[in-house]
Amino acid sequence: MFPIYQVVFYVFALTLLVAGFGVITSRNPVRAILSLVVAFFASAVLWMMIQAEFLSLVLIFVYVGAVMTLFLFVVMILNIDLSQTQQ
Repeated sequence: MFPIYQVVFYVFALTLLVAGFGVITSRNPVRAILSLVVAFFASAVLWMMIQAEFLSLVLIFVYVGAVMTLFLFVVMILNIDLSQTQQ
C-alpha cells in the first residue's frame, strides 16, 4: 500500500504535467493562462511536500496572485477575436 505522501505526489505531479501540456497546446490564450495557474498551484503543493513553505507561498502570492492576474486581465482587455485571426 502506498503512503499518503506518494499518492499526493503522483496526483499533483500528473496534474502539473497535464496543466503544462495544456499551456503549450491551447489555442485560446485565456485557457492557456488558466492552465498555467493550475500548474503553479500543483508545483506549489510539490514545494510544500519538500518543506519549502516560503518558496511555495511566494509562488502562489507573487506569480498566481499578481503576474497571472495581470496576464489574464491584459488578454481579456485586448479582446482578441479568434475568428478573424484564422482567416
